[in-house]
Amino acid sequence: MANVYQGSAVLDTSSTDNSDLYRKVTIRLITFFCLCYFAAYLDRINIGLAKLQMLDALKFSDTVYGLGAGLFFAGYILFEVPSNLILQRVGARLWIARIMITWGLLSGATLFVTTPMQFYIVRFLLGVAEAGFLPGVLLYLTQWYPDARRARIVALFMVGLPLSSMIGSPISGWIMAFFNGAHGLGGWQWLFLLEALPSIALGIAILAWLPNNIESARWLSAVEKKTLRANLDAEPSGNKSHSLSGAFVDFKVWALGLIDLCVLLGLYATSFWLPSILRDTGVADPYHIGWLMAIPNALAVLSTLYCGASSDRMRERRWHIVVPFLVAAVALVIAGSGHHGTVATVILFSLINAGAAAAMPVVWSLPSTFLKGPAAAAGIAFACSIANLGGFGSTYFIGWLRDTFHSQSAGLFGFAACMIVGCALALTYSAKLVNR
Repeated sequence: MANVYQGSAVLDTSSTDNSDLYRKVTIRLITFFCLCYFAAYLDRINIGLAKLQMLDALKFSDTVYGLGAGLFFAGYILFEVPSNLILQRVGARLWIARIMITWGLLSGATLFVTTPMQFYIVRFLLGVAEAGFLPGVLLYLTQWYPDARRARIVALFMVGLPLSSMIGSPISGWIMAFFNGAHGLGGWQWLFLLEALPSIALGIAILAWLPNNIESARWLSAVEKKTLRANLDAEPSGNKSHSLSGAFVDFKVWALGLIDLCVLLGLYATSFWLPSILRDTGVADPYHIGWLMAIPNALAVLSTLYCGASSDRMRERRWHIVVPFLVAAVALVIAGSGHHGTVATVILFSLINAGAAAAMPVVWSLPSTFLKGPAAAAGIAFACSIANLGGFGSTYFIGWLRDTFHSQSAGLFGFAACMIVGCALALTYSAKLVNR
């Protein structure tokens, strides 16, 4: 076994021996975080299926829906960086638990909405509550895993996102169909109530389950803690920014946010608008729409896991973003080029979703290659804010387009153009910097 001495710590450079240790950490942490992301994203995107009943029940237009769905991102953006800086100060356990419990309560409160203003307020507050979860977990993972393992680990965490739609969409459709009218509540109201409960329960569980750092993990031996810490200390840090203020002016951080925006555009095109597009093709039952929504997300699960593992195995980051984006861009152009039947629509949005999802773990393996410490906390959160600013604009823009032109083609073409821009931005990163 080859060992490298780092001061008093011993760095085990044998990937085989370390695999058992990292598997132990992954089973303990990533499985739990995947469940949390599943619940978080379900609370974020169930509005897409709720729309099928909610708009008629409340007499909301597509523009009202688009603005309300988008205001989530306004709250999210404003509190993303402060939330991540608070997490770094008070610890991941307390702060992530707070995030999950408050967003669960606010998501459930959506069932009481009766006016557009109430809808706007609860969606904005939901964004405030959830702000910091994704960048907080990503920051937390940089404190456990070295760069060479990062993409596959982020993939295992982020697979909770497509899983939430793959499993959650059929369940959501069933809730809306089965509970509609029960105890005087619409199916969409039951949807918000029942799907808020897992987030609250997981938030409480975090307080008992999550260690703040390697040293406070009671399920690791002293030797295991030293090995994990030594592997992190051995990472090259000479080219990493440590400055908090520098993170806001670093082109690499801005590029990261814009690339993640492209990911979100592909995912939200499916999550927020595919239910309505499927209904336009003649599928009327929310239960059937929920099952059809599972297909694009099943493909996204596979593409996320494959691309993350492939990127780590090949030690290549840039083209593992570019190729999936190109696939999504072509599918977006075809989807926007005319009216398609149900089968063709599902196939096209499966490619869009898979392409966007595949790039996610690779995109979020990049920050640790050029950011560290406070700069990492601020930079990751700021990049998420940039991306979600686009998410806010896209949801409102497509709603306005549907009301004005009775078509979403222009929005899909615009999303395709953004994917091409994302390819160009990915190639601006130095291969020498990020391919490790």
